Amino acid sequence: MSGIEKGSGSDVLDVHERARFEQLVLPHLDAAFNLARWLLRSREDSEDVAQEAMLRAYRFFRGFHGGDARAWLLQIVRNTCYTWLEKNRPVELMTEFDEELHPQPSVSPETLAIAGDNRERLGRALETLPPRFREVLVLRELEGCSYKEIAAITAIPIGTVMSALARARQRLQRALTQPPVQEASREL
Repeated sequence: MSGIEKGSGSDVLDVHERARFEQLVLPHLDAAFNLARWLLRSREDSEDVAQEAMLRAYRFFRGFHGGDARAWLLQIVRNTCYTWLEKNRPVELMTEFDEELHPQPSVSPETLAIAGDNRERLGRALETLPPRFREVLVLRELEGCSYKEIAAITAIPIGTVMSALARARQRLQRALTQPPVQEASREL
C-alpha cells in the first residue's frame, strides 16, 4: 500500500486538520471564485484556477498557523491567477490600459441596451482596468477586505494599496462617466 493510501502522504490531512480546513477555508470559496473571475475575466478559466487554488490551499494547509483564513486563501487565489496569466496571457500583465491605444468599440443598439443596466456597465468598466487595479477594487469593494488584508493578500505595503485603490477608483470613475462612443453619422 502506498503512503497516500495509508493516509501518511504529505498531501493528506488527518481528520482533525480536514475538519479545520472545512471550517476555516471552505466558507470563503465564493470569495475565491469571485476574485479569480475578476482577475481572469473568464468564468471557465476562473473555475479551473479557483479549483487549483483550493487544491493548493488544501495541500499546504498544515502551513497555516491561524490568522485570517480568508486573506490566506485569497492570497493563494491571487498567486494562482497570476501564475495562470503568466502562462496563458503574458501580454495582459505587461500592458496597462491606455484609452488611446485601446479605443472603445462602436456602439450598436444591442450594446446600448446592455449599457442601460448599471450593473452591466460597472462590470464592463471594471474589466477595462488592468489586473492589478481590478484586484484591489474587487478585494476592497466587493469582498470587503481591509487595507491591511489587501496588503497581506497582494504582498504590497498598505500605502501602495491605498494609492492603487485611489488610482483604480479614478480610472473606474472615468470609464463610467465617459460618454458612449457614437457611430459617425453617414450622410447619403
